[in-house]
Amino acid sequence: MPVIREPYHLFADPIRYYNAMIDDIEAAVDYIFIETYRIGNDVIGTRFKDALIRKAKTGVEIKVLIDAWGSSGVNNSFFDELIRLGGEVRFFEKIKFNSDVFTRGHKRNHRKLLIIDDEITYIGSSNFTEYNLNWRESVLRIKSELTLAFKKVFRQDWKIYNKYVFAKSNYLRLIRHGGFEIVRDMPSITKQRIMRRYIHLIRNAVTSVVVVTPYFLPGYMLRKAMVEAVQRGVDVQVVIPKRSDVGLVDILRNKYMGPLHQSGIRFKMYLPHNLHAKLMLIDNNVFSVGSSNFDYRSFRYMYEITLIGNEPALTAQVSDHITFTLENTEDFDYAVWARRPLINKFFEWLLLPVRHLL
Repeated sequence: MPVIREPYHLFADPIRYYNAMIDDIEAAVDYIFIETYRIGNDVIGTRFKDALIRKAKTGVEIKVLIDAWGSSGVNNSFFDELIRLGGEVRFFEKIKFNSDVFTRGHKRNHRKLLIIDDEITYIGSSNFTEYNLNWRESVLRIKSELTLAFKKVFRQDWKIYNKYVFAKSNYLRLIRHGGFEIVRDMPSITKQRIMRRYIHLIRNAVTSVVVVTPYFLPGYMLRKAMVEAVQRGVDVQVVIPKRSDVGLVDILRNKYMGPLHQSGIRFKMYLPHNLHAKLMLIDNNVFSVGSSNFDYRSFRYMYEITLIGNEPALTAQVSDHITFTLENTEDFDYAVWARRPLINKFFEWLLLPVRHLL
């Protein structure tokens, strides 16, 4: 059992937070709610399913909400015993036939929550799979009254799992609790609440902005806010994997990196395995931790959730996470970028029109 610094503990190692999650599930007495993009039909997915089955046998309420596309490797048969014991499993998906035929498949539930007994919430970057066991993630365990707010969010998502939502404002209201904000996104070209909140934070930064993200494809307004922050003397760093698990995104992001580097943004390339953490730290004071990537697709097409706040005990952990991550990075090499092959530039140009869908 890992050492937990209550009421907040930020994990980076999947093995450690999976063990902590299982321990918390085993201790549940009332309910366990899971909302995630992916549960794997693998060792980790089976381990969680078996833990849920054990709790269902004791009468604990079990609800599992999984994105239908993200978890295409599992179906109801994977959860047969859990369902037979009274557990409920829903697969989240949008209406398939509407005016959004081309992009509907990208409007997915990417939120990642585990909520237990009005006491404990896990929120962050990780799915329930063995695929990411050697990745660096960002998963926050919270033991506080904030869990009641996340429970409300889950129940709303549970209700609309198979509905096309017209009244988006009902499901996008900012939730404030003490020094925290729960910010949510739903598919929308105009609203994009998380992106707008990030722009506001960057525009108000005084000393530093650090973005940690696996995929870096920011829109014009975000890029503009970051460049303007540099121009007024703010140190802006972006930490990304040297090679992510999505090669097309790596190709296209290169188009942005050279000009942004010349504008003064510092890029740090994470070297070991894959960096899948999703964090932001402003002025070493305000943090963000959640499910959203720093790209068009997350902000425009996905159901995302992030926690923003300035709780000192948690800010210190976010800072530690970033510091350790930076120890395993190298600087972006502009000279190498400038000499990249013509074929790379061709594919950057070729992918540009579909940047919103990557």
